[in-house]
Amino acid sequence: MAGSRTGRPAGQRATAGRPAASRPARPSGSSGDSAVRRLYVRARRAWDRPLTAYYLIFGSSLLITILGIVMVYSASQITALQLSLPGSYFFRKQFVAAVLGTGLLLLASRMPTKLHRALAYPILLSAVFLMILVQVPGIGLAVNGNQNWISVGGPFQLQPSEFGKLALVLWGADLLARKQDKRLLIQWKHMLVPLVPVAFMLLGLIMLGGDMGTAIILTAILFGLLWLAGAPTRLFAGVLAVAATIGVILIRTSPNRMARLSCLGATEPGPNDTCWQAVHGIYALASGGLFGSGLGASVEKWGQLPEAHTDFIFAVTGEELGLAGTLSVLALFAALGYAGIRVAGRTEDPFVRYAAGGVTTWITAQAVINIGAVLGLLPIAGVPLPLFSYGGSALLPTMFAIGLLIAFAREDPAARAALAMRQPRFGRKRAGGSSGTNRRPRSWNTMRRRASAARSSGER
Repeated sequence: MAGSRTGRPAGQRATAGRPAASRPARPSGSSGDSAVRRLYVRARRAWDRPLTAYYLIFGSSLLITILGIVMVYSASQITALQLSLPGSYFFRKQFVAAVLGTGLLLLASRMPTKLHRALAYPILLSAVFLMILVQVPGIGLAVNGNQNWISVGGPFQLQPSEFGKLALVLWGADLLARKQDKRLLIQWKHMLVPLVPVAFMLLGLIMLGGDMGTAIILTAILFGLLWLAGAPTRLFAGVLAVAATIGVILIRTSPNRMARLSCLGATEPGPNDTCWQAVHGIYALASGGLFGSGLGASVEKWGQLPEAHTDFIFAVTGEELGLAGTLSVLALFAALGYAGIRVAGRTEDPFVRYAAGGVTTWITAQAVINIGAVLGLLPIAGVPLPLFSYGGSALLPTMFAIGLLIAFAREDPAARAALAMRQPRFGRKRAGGSSGTNRRPRSWNTMRRRASAARSSGER
């Protein structure tokens, strides 16, 4: 009998590595299904981690702001040259506002919740005072027919109504949280008063300047707060009916607003070019194709598309970056909105729930109104795309609001525990060495002491 090194017969060696004949054959597609299932489980675990909302808020807002600065530079060059200004004029102002806004974001993200609540009344009073100053002759400025700006010196202007959004979120959240702690929200009068009267006061000050778009955003914030507070359907419908009636009256009494309403779905500029901006926004999106004409290669920004770097910057993005660029922007806003809803839904603190929900409603509603107007699905409301369009007055309070969301995401107990476990590398080494584990990292101070002792004893 032939032998081998293993001592097995040749026949056994030949069949040793073969599977048994009775073993059932695995279907050809099962390996692919298991791989997909493992990938899904892994993605689900990553999605459910405590710091997911924290990373989504920080990452999506950072990417939106950076991409917005790039697109502002691309979309505003022609406008700046037409005004006999340097081509980077608007870019530099936006960059300065982004730097200041980053400071506000970091400050807000490190502030405790008690300090956020303490700032509610000062921010509200300051916003009301500034909105009153807008109507004072010689102080307030009119831009594009709306009296809602204040000159703060040089080329810088301030729009107080943008800070009114932040004021309503903080003050409304603090008010509802205090009433919930006292179990007063079960009565409809405590749910409405004084939240609705103060909100209507802010709306009245804004509408004195003719800014219908910002008034719509404030109304959305008010409805978001009432919905989070658990307003009954009758009460919610009543407030909505009053707001809708006032809105219809304001639209019917303004020929400009009626003209904007008539431009929904328009494909031609119309008589007297009433739909010029809406139509050329569609032209810009249509000419972009799948991947766009290239960064800086927009044609519509050469005087054809009004407000290319502010209200209609999404159209220039679609023309230069194509469908891929616009879908990326939509995905970033969707991630930011989901993270805000997640923060509001997982907290036990009523103030955090109302404030996070208010900020999420603000940013989401403003993005929907702006993008819907560019797509021709909604009337042109004249509101910027949050964190993306040109405008320091809109960028600063929005970045502070993003800082609020980051702070709230960090305050989640599970997120706080996960962050506490992340110690610096040197701290982990020192802790491991003192606990007597197998790792024995060398301490630099110990080496210095040994070297000095050797020199003093005459060792060479």
